[in-house]
Amino acid sequence: MQPFELRTDGVLLAVPTPADIDRLTHICQDPEVLRWTSIPTPYTRQEAETFVEQVVPKGWSEERDLTWAVRDPDDRRVLGTISLRLPGHGRGEVGFMLAEDARGRGLMSRALRLVAEYAFDAEGAGLTHLGWQARVGNWASRRVAWATGFRMEGRIRGGLVQRGETCDVWVATLAAGEQMRPVAPWLETPTLHGERVTLRRFIQSDADAVVEACNDPVSQHWLAGLPSPYTRDIALTYIHDREEDAAAARGVHWAAALPEGGPAVGSFSLMAFQARDGGAELGYWMHPAARGKQLATEAVGLLAAHAFIPTERGGLGLRRLVVAHASGNDASRKVIERAGFRQFGVERAGDRIRGGTVVDLCWYDLLAEDT
Repeated sequence: MQPFELRTDGVLLAVPTPADIDRLTHICQDPEVLRWTSIPTPYTRQEAETFVEQVVPKGWSEERDLTWAVRDPDDRRVLGTISLRLPGHGRGEVGFMLAEDARGRGLMSRALRLVAEYAFDAEGAGLTHLGWQARVGNWASRRVAWATGFRMEGRIRGGLVQRGETCDVWVATLAAGEQMRPVAPWLETPTLHGERVTLRRFIQSDADAVVEACNDPVSQHWLAGLPSPYTRDIALTYIHDREEDAAAARGVHWAAALPEGGPAVGSFSLMAFQARDGGAELGYWMHPAARGKQLATEAVGLLAAHAFIPTERGGLGLRRLVVAHASGNDASRKVIERAGFRQFGVERAGDRIRGGTVVDLCWYDLLAEDT
């Protein structure tokens, strides 16, 4: 097969040439590219020459690995690469990378859509399914796949060996005839600023604070589902899963921190969007060092305000929030009531606290018109 070009608004796909070797060498020095791909490290100019002059032409001639340079259509400058692998039986697999100075503009989503259109076209590759995979944690690549309509199929433990390290991978597919647009929202986690507390995304450096909070006897007493002991590996999984929930439109989670910065002093979440049409369930916990200062009350107020702001103004556009506390948890009750929630019922024997004791759950709600 002879290489050919694909073009759309703002993006040109054309085979890499020897004139691109220096640019490709430069792109492949980026730590993010090295982190998420299996390219040799260190990546030398000789590696780029082999790729352009041997690997790419062989892939095209054998019709098994079609590689394009993602280019600026005005000056043909290389911005990245994208490949379509053709293992047979109507299946294809895509892989891509983008230069640091080209990210954040939707270029790779447009490039991927171009390749997918060719892949499914009866006059093109005539595929029935297109696959994507990425090492778990590569949120930028996952966002490109999401924006192009790929459906997340799950996570394969130990599904990738990268430079001798066994890694977990995400996998997703796109089938012929499916719309090339997101099938569900990717919930954003904006930073919310208060006078005494800031709500922001969780980051890995919060792990030690999460361990301290979740090993605290009070946390362990009321949150019986917490592992004991609560380890750093569990905390890192918890932090990762906050992002996973947002990407899957299941919930939005914030770390509470002091305005001057520092590690998390609490966790505040909106959850169960699918189960509550136009509403969500509120959940939270506080680090022991941050209790008794009404930081939780302010954080709940920030979260509720964001929840009720219309979507066109950057909020979630919800109409109702619900929250519950276990009977006897007066600290949580005071936070809920100070934030303006009203009790609407009691779920008898609705929860089990540490030690196996069964307790009632006291349920409260807050409507958009209440604020």
